[in-house]
Amino acid sequence: MNPKFQHTAHFFSLFKTSLQPKLNSFPIFPSHLKSLFAAMKLSLPEIWVALKLAAPYVATFLAFLLILEQILYLKKKSHIPGPTIVVPFLGNVINLVRDPAKFWDDQADYAKLSPLGISANYIIGKFIILTRDSEMSHKIFANVRPDAFQLIGHPFGKKLFGEHNMIYLYGQEHKDLRRRMAPNFTPKALATYTDIQQLVILKHLIRWTETGSNIPVKLRLLVREMNLETSQNVFAGSYLDKEARQRFKVDYNYFNLGVIALPIDLPGFAFRRARLAVDRLVGALTNCVEQSKKKMLADEEPKCLVDYWMQDMVREERESDTPLEFQPPNCSNREIGAHVFDFLFAAQDASTSSLLWAVTLLDSHPDVLMKVRKEVETIWKVDSNTLITQDQLASMKYTQAVAREVVRYRAPATLVPHLAREDFQLTEKYIVPKGTIVFPSPYESSFQGFTNPENFDPDRFFLEERREDQLYRRNYLVFGAGGHQCVGQRYALNLLVLFIAMFSTLIEFKRHRTDGCDDLAFCPTICPKDDCLVSLSRRCAKFPSLSLD
Repeated sequence: MNPKFQHTAHFFSLFKTSLQPKLNSFPIFPSHLKSLFAAMKLSLPEIWVALKLAAPYVATFLAFLLILEQILYLKKKSHIPGPTIVVPFLGNVINLVRDPAKFWDDQADYAKLSPLGISANYIIGKFIILTRDSEMSHKIFANVRPDAFQLIGHPFGKKLFGEHNMIYLYGQEHKDLRRRMAPNFTPKALATYTDIQQLVILKHLIRWTETGSNIPVKLRLLVREMNLETSQNVFAGSYLDKEARQRFKVDYNYFNLGVIALPIDLPGFAFRRARLAVDRLVGALTNCVEQSKKKMLADEEPKCLVDYWMQDMVREERESDTPLEFQPPNCSNREIGAHVFDFLFAAQDASTSSLLWAVTLLDSHPDVLMKVRKEVETIWKVDSNTLITQDQLASMKYTQAVAREVVRYRAPATLVPHLAREDFQLTEKYIVPKGTIVFPSPYESSFQGFTNPENFDPDRFFLEERREDQLYRRNYLVFGAGGHQCVGQRYALNLLVLFIAMFSTLIEFKRHRTDGCDDLAFCPTICPKDDCLVSLSRRCAKFPSLSLD
């Protein structure tokens, strides 16, 4: 026999020898392994010898897999910049989890080395590409279709959000769903929402100042709580009772933690808790849809987003005489509940990010703050005890410019992951391999083209002679582009403008700055690293008394 194979033959012969009774004297072995070894009639010394003999073959096989993985990575990477060697299977996930801001900064730096503005990396078995260049990002956004790219929202989004999430729809089905959502964002609907937003903002501003002006507070958690209440009130209205809102808050926190956790879908891990929490959240919103439909069938006036959605569905059903059991796709109570959750997710963390950066940037730019206060005080009188109207909101031109500059300067959703469904010819010289996760970067695009893009400068959107919103609109990708462009962008900007106007006018604030406090932290959208540590006090003589009456 060839000596090279003698060890292998001996290895298998060991499995045919008898088991010694002393095996039972080793309690470290689980009972099922003891039973297995007993059935195979192996003694402990023989097991040890077998393992030693197998080790070289196992090591060789693993080495082969590692080399193969590196070869496949380099083949997919081709000539584009990125790490030359990656950790097997894990790739650079440790660096990503440890310091997301540095990881994506490094990827952007790699992309700057390429005339294409793209770079590559490898994360938990997934080949990824960052597109820093605005035109490359537009190409991805414009090719969301079954044979090109699929918007996924999160690298493991299907597990987290479910298979039938709105962002996974294509073509006519997606167009039909967006058409059905249109009544949720009419001027009348937006006016309803801005009234609700103001009441919630005022309630929380009053609460924040009760701690005293000498006590610094981390604003992130406070703003997050305010935003969650805003979203609940705007989207679900009174259909969520106090107990449901508390459960909602707990489950949404599970979801938030799961979004930035390792995607381990096993009991005890944050990702699993997040996935189960999403199911409960959608269930709660489905119940709201059912209650709303009953009220809209009774021709009551809509008071929240779900009501506007149900009102239009009821109208359509009456006009077409379509029985409720023959509803169009994506229109069941459960599906609409899931879509409302999509709205809430999109609004919640992105708006939290923008509001925090608004406070940060107003504090560091007192000239901008002074102009905002002057404009708001000429349009809205605090002592009038009236809500800011839609006309007044529209006339706050400078404050709107500040809001647009906030989201340009610190785009809350820095990356928009897409999955390559098939090989895609991105350029003449590079084909994106099937299965690649491609990350267009609205954040990086926001620092291209604009005049002195590193400066926070609302005048770029305010002064008629500059008109940078028109000149560089292809670099302004904070709300996406193409068929999946954010349907609620006017809602989001209204909330930001209202917050800036009310916060600046009603609150005196001071940022407690430390080294690195303005560095980016991912949670999961970007926020100031220090969670925006500020001291707050009332600026006006008396807070206004606002109501929906």
